[in-house]
Formats: sequence, structure tokens, C-alpha cells
Amino acid sequence: MTTSVESSSADTAGQQAQLSLSTSAARQLATTTKTVPQMQGITSRWLLRVLPWIPVSSGAYRVNRRLSYTVGDGRVTFSSTGSEVRVIPPELRELPLLRDVAADAVLTALADRFTQRDFTPGEVLVEAGQPADQVVLVAHGKLAKTGTGKYGDETALGTVADGEHLGSDALVGDEQTWSFTLKALTSGTVLTLSRAEFQQVADGDAELSAHIERFLSEGQRPRNAQGEAEVSVSAGHVGEPVLDGTFVDYELSPREYELSVAQTVLRVHTRVADLYNEPMNQVEEQLRLTVEALRERQEHELVNNREFGLLHNADLSQRIHTRSGPPTPDDLDELLATVWKDPSVILAHPRAIAAMARQFNAHGIYPQSIDYNGHAVPAWRGVPVLPCNKIPVSDAGTTSILVMRTGQENQGVVGLRPTALPDEFQPGLSVRFMGISEQAIISYLVSAYHSAAVLVPDALGVLEDVEIGR
Repeated sequence: MTTSVESSSADTAGQQAQLSLSTSAARQLATTTKTVPQMQGITSRWLLRVLPWIPVSSGAYRVNRRLSYTVGDGRVTFSSTGSEVRVIPPELRELPLLRDVAADAVLTALADRFTQRDFTPGEVLVEAGQPADQVVLVAHGKLAKTGTGKYGDETALGTVADGEHLGSDALVGDEQTWSFTLKALTSGTVLTLSRAEFQQVADGDAELSAHIERFLSEGQRPRNAQGEAEVSVSAGHVGEPVLDGTFVDYELSPREYELSVAQTVLRVHTRVADLYNEPMNQVEEQLRLTVEALRERQEHELVNNREFGLLHNADLSQRIHTRSGPPTPDDLDELLATVWKDPSVILAHPRAIAAMARQFNAHGIYPQSIDYNGHAVPAWRGVPVLPCNKIPVSDAGTTSILVMRTGQENQGVVGLRPTALPDEFQPGLSVRFMGISEQAIISYLVSAYHSAAVLVPDALGVLEDVEIGR
């Protein structure tokens, strides 16, 4: 009995009586300090900030250029059945020689004569100085082009990879020799067509023979290094010679960029809008977050849209590959060389920027950051490197890095948006009241109009298949 009384007295002493109002009770009378709704999907959207925006009053933007003769430098697509790879016949029109061939039967006959060759790393497919008597289509893999320098040392001339081709101009005209050596960096597959096989098909088809004659005659048209029609100019003359006459020819079918749109319908119940607007306006907050989501989508389209996105509109001659996989300083120098006339910015996925930093550290290079629009950002050769998470990263851990020159006056890359919109909320973005439904729901149509244009091909360069996991 004594033990029980002592235990009860100890429990009473441990549970002291409450002397003041508890915090949980006090919160019932307190005002809570709140933030506006936060959104994790909001990014810096550097692309939207660095692009100069051109007002478009008619819904379309036409890019007029000088007449160019360099057509057909595209990439070839293949089909595969098991281990057998075959070029898709219409894709042979990507070769300059076959650009305007109309008959699919001729292309099918040529496609049937291609020979498949699988190669391994280190294998030499083409040797400098040997007769250039075949066209080589790269179905899969990466190969390095090397040549001999002035003093006999080996010189890197670039890389070729999936879909690219070599030697199409060696099928016709005077016999030539390879000016470079083609060596495999990875395993892969190429398809080859010999000059003799091509000539057999041409001899049996009058239309193809006539096409080759026209191609050879057009190939003699004077052109400059960019493939544009030459403008004849006299210089350094003495006396009174007859001066060259000339004119500047234009493309007859210039490209037109139509404005694209990203839209959504914002719905807010009238009871919410009427009763719950303190201390924050519900409609305004709903609209703010909706606009942020549309701007994120807008930047995604500017990068990835197949009609006007930068990744798909870079000229094929402006696409290069890394030498070894990760983005080394040498690769970035090659990338800048594609847009050597006053490059403005480099855009890369944040993981690609991290991979670049690892390569800098490995090479003992520590580039300084620069001040760009009030932000300290990394730079390479003085060109700011800006993050853009809209550039995709493949499942294999590869991505692309963009460099571009911006501005209409610089013949660069520009953004497009309408001059003015009804019910404009921000430049290029409108919010239109759509009415109130029978369920008492207010609807607003939110629309963002946009596009992008590359004024000349050398305004945009792409470093492709960048490995970020090594």
C-alpha cells in the first residue's frame, strides 16, 4: 500500500498544471502569413530572354535570301530488317546529284545496288590518295576524317555520323581521289555504291543520263564560298578596262514562318472568385501560374518544334559531332567556329554544362564567369553559356549544345510574335473572357503566339550526340 501511494504522488508532480495559453490554441486567433502559390516548373527561360523579338503584323514572316545553288546536302534515312540495312530509295534525293530525280523507279534501282559493310573501331574505310570511286552512306556509327598537313603531320578534318554521306560528287565527272582518310571511332554500318554500278544504272535510263548532264552544267555556275550566286566585282585594275556587269539574284521561293500558338482555357468558379479573394486575388493567381506554364511551353516549342524549333532548323552543314563523346574544350572551339561571326550565346542543358565543367577540370582549364544581364554565368571564349532544360537528354545520356548569333541586323536568330492582340495581357499573349457557364464557372482563353526564324544558315550551330555521363 505504501508503494502505491508514493507512485501516485510522483505522477502528480510530473504533470504540472498549465500556466498560460498554449500555442495551438493561440493560433486560432492569429493571422497566418502566406506566400503566393509556388510553382516548381518555373525556370530561368534564358532563350526567351536572349532572343530579339520581331513584331509580325500579318501572322507570317518571310525570310528573303540570295539565290543559293547548294541544295541536297541533307541526311539519308535507312530501314533495317534484323542485321540487314537498306537505304530508303526516296531518301537518295538528299544527295546533291540526285536531288531533282523524279522517277522513284530509278532511285529504287540505285538503292538495290548499295552494298552493306559493317566496321569495327579503328578500321579504315577510305584511304587518302586512293581513287574516289564510290559514295559512302553512314547508316550507323561515328567516323573521323583525317588528312595530311603541310608538313606531313596528321590533321583532323571532322567527324561524320548517322545519316551523313561522302563522295556523291565522285560518281560523275572526272575521276578523283580521296583527299582524306576515313577511320572508324565506333562500330557501325555503311552502305556503298561504286561508280561502275551507278554508271550501269545511268546507261540504262535516259532520264537519269539527262539529269546528270544538267547537274554537271549547273555545277559550273559561278558561286561564292557559301554557295550563293557570285557577284562579279573588278578590283586592282589599272587604266580603262571594261568593268564586269552583275546583279544579285534572289531565291524564288523564300521560306515563310507562320506564328504558332500555345493555348489553354482557364476555369475559375464564381464562388471562389467572389468569396476567397483576400488577401490574394484568386483569378490573378490562377492566371499568373497559367501564364508561367504557357511561357515554359513556348520555350520548349522554340527548341523542339519540328517546323521552327532550333534543333530541327539548324542547317545540316552547321551540325558537328564531338571527337570522343563528352564536350571537351576542343569540341566547344569547333562549335564556335560554326558561328564565328559574332556568336551571342551558347545554350546547353544544365547536365551538359556540368559535363563541360568536368572536362575543363580534367584539362586544367578554369574559365572565368562573366556578368550577363546582371547574372554571373560561365563563359567560353567570352561567349556566355546559359542553361536551357528544354534541350532534350536521350535515354542513352546524350544531348545537344547550341550556339547562335542573335538579332535581325546581324542576320542571326530572331523570335517572332504578333504586333498587337485583342485583350493583350503580355507581349504576344492574350487573355480573353469566354463567359460564364450554367455551372457558374468563369472561362478565360489564354493564348501565346510565337515562332523563331534563322535568317542565314551560319547563325546557328549544333554540337550533337554530346555524352554527359562520362
